[in-house]
Amino acid sequence: MSASLAMPSYREDRPLWEEEGRDWPHRGASRFVTASGLSWHVQAMGPETAPVLLLVHGTGAATHSWRGLMPSLAERFRVIAPDLPGHGFTDPLPDRRLSLPGMAGALTDLVRTLGCDPAVVVGHSAGAAILVRACLDGGLAPRLLVALNGALKPFPGMAGLVFPGMARMLFLNPVTPRIFAWSADRAAVERLIRGTGSRLDAQGLDLYRRLFRKPGHIAGALGMMANWNLDALDRDIVGLRLRTLLLVGGEDRAILPETAFAVRDRLPDGRVELLRGLGHLAHEEAPERVASAILHEARAVGVLPPKDPPD
Repeated sequence: MSASLAMPSYREDRPLWEEEGRDWPHRGASRFVTASGLSWHVQAMGPETAPVLLLVHGTGAATHSWRGLMPSLAERFRVIAPDLPGHGFTDPLPDRRLSLPGMAGALTDLVRTLGCDPAVVVGHSAGAAILVRACLDGGLAPRLLVALNGALKPFPGMAGLVFPGMARMLFLNPVTPRIFAWSADRAAVERLIRGTGSRLDAQGLDLYRRLFRKPGHIAGALGMMANWNLDALDRDIVGLRLRTLLLVGGEDRAILPETAFAVRDRLPDGRVELLRGLGHLAHEEAPERVASAILHEARAVGVLPPKDPPD
């Protein structure tokens, strides 16, 4: 796509920290940071002297997605987790930067503003694509990249032509985000989550419902999809010169598990680990299993000691 689509204005309909964020998971770890011309909501947890691990959520989510995973990782890492532009409590990107490279560039600016150098980067779904793009473009240089059900290949066949066009039409219609928001009751959100192959507890469903009831958050998610172009990423991914772990939920209905194996075959140093019985939101369903896999791989590449020292 040669040009980004103009984003409708939904600033007045965005989630508010004083309302939707009133009891946000790990609220005490939150702060707001200005970077790349945006106000970002960022959470930080863990020892400041520990290696840095960056968490990047997927389309339509926010930092709440890491509520179960962050504390486990923070035992060994300084964990940094932002809301992506247009998501949660972070400002949307301007029109000209609403693209995969634009999102990757904005994230790189945030990391530089924070003054951290992530040794490990972990991205869920579209968040994995953003991290891969940032690494390929030289903005990030971790020793390990972990893709959780990563959206790293274009949709196959006609879906690759229809879905981006449908997202553009929905995004450009100013009524669409409000219709989505009006219909986001508990039952609708539960059906949406189950459609990905995952099952969440009541708190998880409520947090997604809070976000989905805000047209500004919906517009941010649609804007990402409307300007998404994975063809270039698919072409360039062979140049990803770092260890890459592809964690795959065996029940994922949003991104077929076999997609990860096709990606692995094009990576210089990649492997797949199948998480049986889990769906697209595997890290929310079984955070301890996901944390264990990440810690194991971090030890394998030397980011963490091979074994924990005795107490």
